[in-house]
Amino acid sequence: MPIELVTVTKGRRFLSGMRGFTVVWAGQFVSLLGTGMTGFALTIWAWQLTGKATALALVGLFNFAPTVLMSPIAGALVDRWNRKLVMMLSDLVAGLTTVAVLALMAAGRLEIWHLYATGAVSGAFQAFQFPAYSAAVSMMLHKEQYARANGMIGLAGSASNIIAPVAASILLGVIGTTGIMAFDVLTFIVAIGALLPVHIPNPPSTQPSDGTKPSLLRDSVYGFHYIYERPSLLGLQLVFFSINLVMSLSLPLRPPMILARTNDDTIVLGSVQSALGVGGVLGGVLMSVWGGPRRRVHGVLMGMALSSLLGTMATGLGREPLTWAFAAFSTMLFLPIINGCNQAIWQAKVPPEVQGRVFATRRLIAQIT
Repeated sequence: MPIELVTVTKGRRFLSGMRGFTVVWAGQFVSLLGTGMTGFALTIWAWQLTGKATALALVGLFNFAPTVLMSPIAGALVDRWNRKLVMMLSDLVAGLTTVAVLALMAAGRLEIWHLYATGAVSGAFQAFQFPAYSAAVSMMLHKEQYARANGMIGLAGSASNIIAPVAASILLGVIGTTGIMAFDVLTFIVAIGALLPVHIPNPPSTQPSDGTKPSLLRDSVYGFHYIYERPSLLGLQLVFFSINLVMSLSLPLRPPMILARTNDDTIVLGSVQSALGVGGVLGGVLMSVWGGPRRRVHGVLMGMALSSLLGTMATGLGREPLTWAFAAFSTMLFLPIINGCNQAIWQAKVPPEVQGRVFATRRLIAQIT
């Protein structure tokens, strides 16, 4: 049963329960803010350097593909390792890749392929973050707190989407891209520091009673077997696979489309990106307070339908900043409800000791598109 303070060895006391989760959440929010500012600044840098949407898409691909492809192995290791340390390691490597890019830019030697390389390294270690963070929620909180916690996680991501683009577009002319990346490095330190005073319990070991070590390969494919053997969870996962396949076609095109149609107006791009965050914040607040519908699957399906119609379709049809902003707002308004309801379903149905493997497989299936 989660409690607010846990006494451990040598008399040290750690935060736990909702209080401990809130501390971790705050650290991750600060880190997301720094990452968002750096991502925005480097998007502008890459666009000005190449003038090609392909370059922007490849930056995202080299960061995201390792995250997805490494997920099964990462999930297997998350279930074996201390989840708190896994989260700290993931933040540390992400910070070090930002330091590398910062050093290259300060020396005037940064090239577009450097973003591909550092993005791939960062993405590989980010594969550990999602299953570790998601599984930590299940161990720290009561079942009835899952939806609220997932709403808070969505709220952090959306709030950073509001602040980061506007802050980055303003600060670019003041401290430049190098200054923004230096701030990003500090936010990773904050995220790691927030984890130090928090106790994240580890689930019971699933190691065989005879003491033999399970195969890493077998553990890596365990999540696929688990989901396949449960038709209701498989169906839910395939819905996410399908909607991501359709909706993700538009994501790499939004920034270059807006920049091309506004004569590289970064303020317009920042405003539209912030509209994404405003919608996400309101959706996150709604999910945190409301907790979603009683039947979680209804929140998933209705949210997907409304987000696709009012968001993605309106983005493609729009020709003015106001239309793009409305579409961005609508896209994100329903996302915390979709993800919060979906996450609560999985956290309630999957035992904590195998959540690392199963959640990593979920990520692979949903996002391989």
